[in-house]
Amino acid sequence: MAFAGIALIGLNLYVQSQGTHHRIQQELGQRLNTTLRLGRISVTPWGGLKLSGITIPQEPGKLGGDFLEAETFQLQVGFWSLFSDRLVIRQISLIKPEVVWAQNALGKWRLPELPSEKTVVGSTLARAVPAPAQSAAVPSAASVVEPTAPEPGNSPNEVAAATPPTRPFTPEVRRVNLKQGSFTFLDSAGRVIARFIGLDFDSSFRTATAIKGNTSIEKISLRDKFFIEKLKSPLHYDPAELAFSNISAQAAGGELSGHFEMQLLVEDSPFTATVKFHDLDAEKLVTNAGGPAGMIQGRVEGFLDATGKTADSNALAGKGEIVLRDGKVQQYSLLVALGQILQIDELTQLHLDQAQVNYHIDPGVITIDQLLLRSPNIRLSATGTISFSGKLRLDSQLALNEKIRRQLFAPIRDNFQPLDQPAGYAAVDFKVSGTVDRPKTNLMDKLVGHDLRDLGGVISSLFSGHSKKKKSKEESNPSPTPAVAEPSPSPSPNDVAPEVSTTPVPNP
Repeated sequence: MAFAGIALIGLNLYVQSQGTHHRIQQELGQRLNTTLRLGRISVTPWGGLKLSGITIPQEPGKLGGDFLEAETFQLQVGFWSLFSDRLVIRQISLIKPEVVWAQNALGKWRLPELPSEKTVVGSTLARAVPAPAQSAAVPSAASVVEPTAPEPGNSPNEVAAATPPTRPFTPEVRRVNLKQGSFTFLDSAGRVIARFIGLDFDSSFRTATAIKGNTSIEKISLRDKFFIEKLKSPLHYDPAELAFSNISAQAAGGELSGHFEMQLLVEDSPFTATVKFHDLDAEKLVTNAGGPAGMIQGRVEGFLDATGKTADSNALAGKGEIVLRDGKVQQYSLLVALGQILQIDELTQLHLDQAQVNYHIDPGVITIDQLLLRSPNIRLSATGTISFSGKLRLDSQLALNEKIRRQLFAPIRDNFQPLDQPAGYAAVDFKVSGTVDRPKTNLMDKLVGHDLRDLGGVISSLFSGHSKKKKSKEESNPSPTPAVAEPSPSPSPNDVAPEVSTTPVPNP
């Protein structure tokens, strides 16, 4: 027992010696092809070799701080390999690492690299050989060849035996475990693309640089707008590819599944992704993305098949479908206004029998192949495009069945034209423009038509922000006088009423 204690103390003194500390730090760094710094090294019978305070700095000229900071490295090392030229590491456990990983200028995800060999050799020679004096009489270093005296006992014609090269010290890593990791991925401009919190990883090395294993992640944030929880998947990594082959996860109270592959060494890091989702909470999705609460309710399901480039958000392409089950749309300003003006209660709070969007994605634009919202008596449909910058260009249609149409004021009712499909419905076509945050439509003008154009202009003005200007004027005048309506000029056939702003409004 006493001998074991003495041996353990001696082993700790050995691994903590400057030479061994430097050797382990250097060889691990060379295996990862990155600069690596170690703090304290110790050995215990139960934990093996323990490295505390390990860091990998960012490449010069990039972000400040470190690429990686880890609380602890635990290495289970083959005992006798410590005294040989081949260090056998049975398992590495990385505890609580924090990684900040940025794309380089080419959009590639690369570990911070060691200085190039030429740079290292050049700087070593520069330190070893003094610079020659700046004089014309001194020949250049390239022209000076110092004769080498023969070794004693050797013939002048005998070639001296070359000194055998020192056998390199090479480590062998067999397994890697990661516990409670935190990873932040940035684009080349330093903007956050994704955060991974509570990442656990258990893997084995297939080759010297390829890893295969399983991963689980407690929380993922994608551009701080879409959040995923409890992700699990097999994982494969090598310097050229990162792949999650069978993803299962939770999001907005529902379930996700799919796979993801990214090419790490190709410019802009292209990726392919297939995602299926079901039973997601629609309201939670909208509020997480920054939208108002209480505007939409229901459960969302669908799929997305996409390809893209992580360095270029506009390069996304693919197709997908979104279906809303048990849907309800309420407190949407345009629908509320229409419901109040047309005296249609169903418009103020749509209980949807069907809500579906089919779309495909091209670089820079989403094409809506079909958007359909259907309640018992009303159909809203649209086709068109939404750019990645948020600009809307939708050709839309509002259709009412005969029961609702009969309730309308006659001049408005006449603007709804009968449809062949679905039978028993009449519709009015309209446009949606503006942006996703501030959509606009000419629906009000289409509804009131030429006979009530003046009324349409007044209503449009109320919903396009003119009321806000009027309110600010009234606040500046503590004693306003009653406004007197001036007669409006006769409308020209070419007159177009202002567009209606359809900005969503939250619950009061």
